[in-house]
Amino acid sequence: MKLRVSAVQYHLHTIRSFQDFADQCEHYIKTAQEYGSEFVLFPEFFTTQLLSIGSEQGTRLTINELPGFTDQYRELFSRFAIETGMHIIGGTHVVSRNGKLYNVAHLFYPDGRIGEQAKLHITPTEVHEWNMSQGDGLSVFDTDKGRIAVLTCYDIEFPEIVRMAKAKGADVIFCPSCTDDRHGFHRVRYTSHARAIENQVYVVVTGTVGSLPTVDFMRANFGQAAVLTPNDVPFPPKGIMAEGELNNDMIVTADLDLSLLYEVRERGSVTTWRDRRSDLYTDWENTGIEG
Repeated sequence: MKLRVSAVQYHLHTIRSFQDFADQCEHYIKTAQEYGSEFVLFPEFFTTQLLSIGSEQGTRLTINELPGFTDQYRELFSRFAIETGMHIIGGTHVVSRNGKLYNVAHLFYPDGRIGEQAKLHITPTEVHEWNMSQGDGLSVFDTDKGRIAVLTCYDIEFPEIVRMAKAKGADVIFCPSCTDDRHGFHRVRYTSHARAIENQVYVVVTGTVGSLPTVDFMRANFGQAAVLTPNDVPFPPKGIMAEGELNNDMIVTADLDLSLLYEVRERGSVTTWRDRRSDLYTDWENTGIEG
C-alpha cells in the first residue's frame, strides 16, 4: 500500500475576513491536489490567524473567541475534502466544550465524516495563558489507505502515547505543530525522529511560519515540514524522506510505502518494534492489533 502526503508550512499573517483565510487554505489544498496527494496536513493553531481579523468594534480578539469560528472552519474543510477526494488533517482548532477550551485536531474524510483528536499533553503556555484543557483519550483512524493517528506537537515528545498508537495499528503518525523558536522546533523534530525509529512508523510533521502581530503568543513562529522514516536500508540514511525550507511559505510532498514498514519490522537491520522488552516495561500490545 502506498499513499502520497503533503504537509503545509502555513504562513501566518494578518487577514481582514474569513474569506481571506478560506482563500489561503484553498491555495494550499489546490497545490496538494495538483501533486496528486491523498493526505494533506496543516499545522497546529493555524486557525489563530482568524483572530487577526479583530472584532466589528475594532478591538482585538482573544483565544476565547476562536471557538466562534468552529462551524465555518468545519464546513470549509469538509467541503475541501469532499470536492478533492483527499483526507485533510486540518491542523488543530480550539473548540469549547462544557465551558472548557480544547486544542483539537480534525481529520476531514472525503465522504464528509470528521474525526477528532484532542491534544493530550498541554504545554505550560496553553495552561497558564490560554486556560486550555487536555484531552482524555487516544483515537486511531481507519482510512482506505491504512490506519493513522494524529498527535499534536507536545504529544510527540511522549514515547508512551506513540507506542499506544502503533499498538492500535497506526502506521503513519501525523503531527501538526506550532513552535515559536529553535528550541521548541528541535524538541518536536528530534522526538519525531525518535518515535519513527522506536516504532518503525512514518511521522509527518509540520509547523506554522510567519507572524500574527496582534495575536498574543502567536507573534513568533519557527517551522518546517518533514516526512520522517525509520533509519534502515529501504529508507534514506538520515530518516528524512522530504523536508521544507525553514520558515518559508510552502508545502512538501512525499510517497509513503507501507510495505517497507512491514519489511523492516520483520527483517530490518534492527527490529525495534519486535524487540521491545515488555517483560521489563509497560507495553500496549494488549489491544490485540498488530501491524
